[in-house]
Amino acid sequence: MPSTGPARRGWPVAIGLLGWGLVLLGGAALTGCTAAPAPPRLSPDDVIKAATQRLTDDCLVRQGLTPPRPGQSPPPDAERERVAEAMFGAGRTELSLRLPTGYVVRAHTDGCLAAAQRRLYGDQRRWFRTSTIVNNLKPEATHSDRTLAEVRADRSAELADWRRLRTRALTEAEALLQRHNDHASS
Repeated sequence: MPSTGPARRGWPVAIGLLGWGLVLLGGAALTGCTAAPAPPRLSPDDVIKAATQRLTDDCLVRQGLTPPRPGQSPPPDAERERVAEAMFGAGRTELSLRLPTGYVVRAHTDGCLAAAQRRLYGDQRRWFRTSTIVNNLKPEATHSDRTLAEVRADRSAELADWRRLRTRALTEAEALLQRHNDHASS
């Protein structure tokens, strides 16, 4: 005797969906569609982030370390410390910038992230200074009791420098990712 449980009752729905899928596939075949749709284009920020991750991952692997990934169980404390130092640098910070708000931002010039920034932006020190200023325009406006437009006007040189450096990084990132994709497909 055939089953009348939930699995059996789901068959008409599955067959119906399958039938519609075949109709839709048939329609696609009739329209002459031969290529799969292109994957969604990454935003410039995502391209730079992907290239930065590729560079930092490669750097960590060269040092015998496993790049961290979301969802992975955390490594032991000693390993986590080694990865953090390799990624972000160790010891005294070499770069420092005091913002108009009084806050001081510091960064290392060693470590995998610094190496990736040098590769993509060409000048890590300039990128550090420029991006720190540009990323803190709103706090600067609030602190100085000015509008964001006024602060942007005062910081037009930094904004122009930020755009130049970011354009360079995007060009480098696209080339790096293309070379990686070409290498992976050969």
